[in-house]
Amino acid sequence: MAKREKEVKTETTAQRLSGLIKSCRDIMRKDKGGMNGDSDRLPMLTWIMFLKFLDDVETEQETRALLKRQTYRPAIAAPYRWRDWAKNQSLTGDDLTAFINNEKCTLPDGMEGAGLFYYLRSLQSETGRERKDVIATVFQGVTNKMKSGYLLRDVVNKIDGIHFTSTEEIYTLSHLYESLLKEMRDASGDAGEFYTPRPVVKFMVQMLDPQLGESILDPAAGTAVFWRSL
Repeated sequence: MAKREKEVKTETTAQRLSGLIKSCRDIMRKDKGGMNGDSDRLPMLTWIMFLKFLDDVETEQETRALLKRQTYRPAIAAPYRWRDWAKNQSLTGDDLTAFINNEKCTLPDGMEGAGLFYYLRSLQSETGRERKDVIATVFQGVTNKMKSGYLLRDVVNKIDGIHFTSTEEIYTLSHLYESLLKEMRDASGDAGEFYTPRPVVKFMVQMLDPQLGESILDPAAGTAVFWRSL
């Protein structure tokens, strides 16, 4: 009798992303003198994922505009887009931390200019109500607390493996992010304000009773627990 072929276990999206986030946290734990527990690691993961998410969205929108023969103006210009610096493997170590932290630095294209955070904080639109202004506001209080640019490069490479154009991956990430917040709450008691308890979510969804085709504005989407509860 022929031996049964071993079944190849396919890794689920949840398992892959959970492993990816765990790997990022493990890498950050190696950064001596920079990170101070999950209260530092979670914000680091957040701003890195934010920039990857933004670039995925803008790349998709740029492609759509191109197909329609329209001009697309991204909120973040080269060489500050994720695709310009995060995918540039030669940008690592002290050069990477200088690019992110410093007011002036050598850019990925070899030119001299403002560092990443200084550039993002300076973004401003004519109306003051566009994506650029949101980005500038987000990064006003953001800092890079990782000392090692080599470890930071490892984290960036991991996050680059997330596909934010995939609905399934975004859905799974929101679950993972919420679980991280719960860990912080249980550990230090100071992160409960960042997510809405499930009983409250369930009650609000029942009261709103959204019907097919209707839209509900949630300007503080956070981990998107309301979206997942619909």
